[in-house]
Amino acid sequence: MRVYILSRNKSLYSTKRLVEAAEAKGWDVRVIDYLKCSIEIMKGELKVNYQGKELPTPDAIIPRIGASRTFYGTAMVRHFEMMGAFSTSGNLAIKRSRDKLRSLQVLSKNDVDMPKTVFASNKSNAKDVIALSGGAPLVLKILEGTQGVGVVLVDSEKAAKSVLDAFYGMEVNLLVQEFIEEADGTDIRAFVVDGKVVGAMKRKGAEGDFRSNLHQGGSATAYKLNRKEKATALAAAKALGLGVCGVDMIPSNRGPLVMEVNSSPGLEGIEKSTQIDIAGAIMDYIDANVTPMSDESPKKRRLKKDNIGA
Repeated sequence: MRVYILSRNKSLYSTKRLVEAAEAKGWDVRVIDYLKCSIEIMKGELKVNYQGKELPTPDAIIPRIGASRTFYGTAMVRHFEMMGAFSTSGNLAIKRSRDKLRSLQVLSKNDVDMPKTVFASNKSNAKDVIALSGGAPLVLKILEGTQGVGVVLVDSEKAAKSVLDAFYGMEVNLLVQEFIEEADGTDIRAFVVDGKVVGAMKRKGAEGDFRSNLHQGGSATAYKLNRKEKATALAAAKALGLGVCGVDMIPSNRGPLVMEVNSSPGLEGIEKSTQIDIAGAIMDYIDANVTPMSDESPKKRRLKKDNIGA
């Protein structure tokens, strides 16, 4: 089995663990910096060149696409898919999840619960946006923000109006969400692989910070999902079409609410807190869905799951 991990940094914990898990199966695995790839498109023929040499078509790819490089990264994922490679998450599913507004729209359409969210143009009346969101306190999120950056909690309508006016004045796209006080700065990440929850952790924000992101100083412990939390995580992953993802939920009085679905979730926090071999589960996913090209002609090769248009 030939597997490419599309990652810009070989030294990252997640990348190293994926390499180890692939090597444990005896596979031929390479870390490919997707920004150093170029593609050739000709009649009936697609190729990828990497650092001046043509890359053999892999059996599978594992995309680890940075949020700031979504366009180029997903273009490479799509190209590999069209060459016949299996991707643990399809290019369209990755793009769908990266667009915070679009992903919430898709989740809503599929009856997945979430905090009430309002999106309006910078010409909208801030008072109307605050009222539609249920009033202060409110959470404001910059659409392009990641890892907790660009997330602000405002505790009064006066403060909310000031912040909204400031952001709208800079023509920043914002989501305005109800604040779930009972969550008390905690959230739950469920790691989903191939339609199954393979591990979960509860994260707690640093002292005085309502954000629970580990990148913002939060801590994580192993967590056992209840039936509703598990069902919500699986429904969210299915709605967005992601084979591998982290579903972030917060507890509320009305049940788990999905905050975000991460298409390139980190492995360090979940593996260290749960002691579960998440990287191995991803390799099992590939193993169950791919017939190596060495065993079958690429022209006749069939994937059990075609996710080019996922």
